[in-house]
Amino acid sequence: MMNKNTLLALGVVSAISFGASFPAFAADDAHSTPQPPRLSWTFAGPFGHFDKAQIQRGFKVYREVCQSCHSMKLVAFRTLGQSGALGFSEGQVRAIAAEYQINDGPNDRGEMFQRPGRPSDYFPLIYPNEQAARATHNGALPVDFSVIAKARTYEVGFPGFLIDIVRQYQENGVDYIHALLTGYAKAPEGFEISQTQFYNKYFPGHRIAMRPPLEDNRVEYTDGTPQTVDQYARDVSAFLMWAAEPHLEARKRIGFQVMIFLIVFAGLAYFTKKKVWADAH
Repeated sequence: MMNKNTLLALGVVSAISFGASFPAFAADDAHSTPQPPRLSWTFAGPFGHFDKAQIQRGFKVYREVCQSCHSMKLVAFRTLGQSGALGFSEGQVRAIAAEYQINDGPNDRGEMFQRPGRPSDYFPLIYPNEQAARATHNGALPVDFSVIAKARTYEVGFPGFLIDIVRQYQENGVDYIHALLTGYAKAPEGFEISQTQFYNKYFPGHRIAMRPPLEDNRVEYTDGTPQTVDQYARDVSAFLMWAAEPHLEARKRIGFQVMIFLIVFAGLAYFTKKKVWADAH
């Protein structure tokens, strides 16, 4: 049997360990990282869906701004026209794919060659290898955007993560991307950054090698949507969520159907059990 002192010591250690699992709520100074603000997304919740117009605008922002540095090697051109996606026609998908040059081969002479893309191809790499990418960006590596919206997140802490489980909130990644794109600011006095770094209040450590990629009126929208940094960030974040999970709408629809089936099945099983064992004593 453990004595009282041993139990007390274990209690203290457990309390310290449990407390360490919570996020640190430091003072709002130059060294603290605030939690990204939570935004309203059409694809949030069990009945969420993509806003086709927003995804198309986000794709335009990606192509005109982000694509110069960030690839999407896991995304095939054909997915741009699938159900629940950007809504492009087969002809539009072929035209978009043809704008890219794909490294193919070898040919009959054993040589690699470049050809226009096809719907079955994937978005090509921007740089041939990691070393070339780092050499172009002063040692920093531009991340691939294929699953960035699912790969990035932030710590919520207790009891927030329990509430998120109940309400099925899974949009931490897009919240973070939007916050990062809009979080550039002038470095506080006394905060040292190099000439190749920029201050971002939502980036861990606040020193980021990527220069502010967005500015007002940089990408032209033809549907009357405001051409602001905040709107660009929302749209490209939504597009990156689609890129990371293009079958999100089908997953949620099937999940709802499965839940209905399980509820009906449970009811049938219950009444069957009552019927079978009704005369048992």
